[in-house]
Amino acid sequence: MIPSILSADFGAFRSQVVELLDAGARAFHVDVMDGHFVPVITFGPRVVSSFADLVHERGGTIDVHLMIEQPERQLSEFARAGADSCTVHVETCPHLHYTLGLIHELGMTAGATLNPATPTAALREAAREADVLLCMSVNPGWGGQKFIEASIDRLGELRALLRPGMGLEVDGGIAPATIARCHTAGANLMVAGSAIYDQPSPGEAWQGLSALVAGA
Repeated sequence: MIPSILSADFGAFRSQVVELLDAGARAFHVDVMDGHFVPVITFGPRVVSSFADLVHERGGTIDVHLMIEQPERQLSEFARAGADSCTVHVETCPHLHYTLGLIHELGMTAGATLNPATPTAALREAAREADVLLCMSVNPGWGGQKFIEASIDRLGELRALLRPGMGLEVDGGIAPATIARCHTAGANLMVAGSAIYDQPSPGEAWQGLSALVAGA
C-alpha cells in the first residue's frame, strides 16, 4: 500500500510522512508531471530530496512516476535526489528499452506504464526489462479521479506479461471500494492518494486500506 504525495498537505508534508511511516508505510509514490505530456505541473527532484532522509532511515523507498516528455533527461537528477525506482510511460519513450536500461544503470528499480486507452500489448517487450508494470486506472494528470472499471481486465492482461518476481502496480481511484478487487485481479502494489491524505488521519486511512488488501 503506497501513499501518493500528490494529495498531501504541503503545509504539513514532512509530519504527514512521519505519521504514515509510524503507521507502517514503507514506500511513497511521487507523481512528476511537466505540463506537456499531461497538462499539470507538479514536483521535481528537490521534493524527493526533501523527504528522502525520513523514508530511507526507516528502510523505506521512494517510487517516482515520471509523467513527462523525454524522461531520460531527468533520471540522473531523481537518482541523486534519492529516488529508489522510476516508472516511465511507453507513450513518451520511443527508445523504451534504452530508458529502462538507464534507470537500472543509475541504481534504481525500473517500471513501465501506459495510459488507459493504450493497449496493454504495448508493454509486452518492456516486460522483458522492467521490474514493475504499472496499470494506470485513471487518466494521468489529476488526483481524486474516478476509477476506470476496465482497469480490472487490464490488470489481468498485464499480469500475463510478468516474469517471476515482477511487481504489478495500480494507480488511480484506489479506495476502499476498489482496492480489494485490484488485488484479486493481480496487483501487488497499490497506490492511493486522496483515499489516504484527504482523511482526518492519513496513518489510520493507510492502515484501513492495507487491512482490506490483507483480507482480500
